[in-house]
Amino acid sequence: MSEKKKTDSPLERLGNGLFKENPTFVLALGMCPTLAVTTSAMNGLGMGLSTTAVLMMSNLMISLLRKVIPSRVRIPAFIVIIATFVTVVQFLMQAYLPGVNSALGIYIPLIVVNCIILGRAEAYAYMNPPIPSFFDGLGMGLGFSLALTCIGAVRELLGAGKVFDHQVMPGSYVPINIFILAPGAFFVLAALTALQNYIRIRQKKAGKEPKKPAGCVEDCQNCAESGCGMRFYDAEGKKDAIKKTNKKAMAEAVSEPPKKALAEALSETQKKAPAENGIKENAPAANEVKEKEDSEKKAEEENKKGGEEK
Repeated sequence: MSEKKKTDSPLERLGNGLFKENPTFVLALGMCPTLAVTTSAMNGLGMGLSTTAVLMMSNLMISLLRKVIPSRVRIPAFIVIIATFVTVVQFLMQAYLPGVNSALGIYIPLIVVNCIILGRAEAYAYMNPPIPSFFDGLGMGLGFSLALTCIGAVRELLGAGKVFDHQVMPGSYVPINIFILAPGAFFVLAALTALQNYIRIRQKKAGKEPKKPAGCVEDCQNCAESGCGMRFYDAEGKKDAIKKTNKKAMAEAVSEPPKKALAEALSETQKKAPAENGIKENAPAANEVKEKEDSEKKAEEENKKGGEEK
């Protein structure tokens, strides 16, 4: 019970979205807006915060309605709820942040079908209480915002010599225009993902890797623990975990009562086996005796018939 509470705590949900299951660097979700709108740090931050707002409110609403929404129509229901909040966010941005809204363009309405939002609604909000679901959306949104802001800042710095539209590089710096173009997004995303993996591997070697929940076999696809922070994370050692699980299952399957029953059945079979073998071995001899008796009777009958005829 304590493991479940710890897993669903607000701080754990925030850390899960920011680091353990970062949507961009770990799960590689939402790549379309990540690569398209991160030409500057401001665009990345605006896209990330708008997605965060939709994530928080949609997760909260879906969790509140999880016992009302039928399972068969949950996906259309999720899309209707998400589209409502996306429309509200778009109207607010048009009113108060028209520059950011025009820069992001079509990608604001496309938040409706963003796989991060639909994924968290299906994997977490639909099966967990409102408060953990709200913080799960907040953590995932902040992780997405952090990733987009970092990518946008690096691209803007190398491609224009600025960060948040403030000049950082000296006047003699020659901008690398490719980082403002589409290929630059792939280069920066690959470099930042590699850096994050390098840091994670160093932490693992130093013994600072996160502790796995009790009973975890790292089979995230079939895991029933929807709030587990280890999902899609740290897949090394899976073979050892599966071996241990198989050994445990075998030990439970062959417990003491089945062993006793099996031993009794074997002993009874062994007792019956000699008697059956003896019967089978004596069967040919009994057949021979019977055949001799029959032949003698026939001979006697023939002799009697011969005497009567004479």
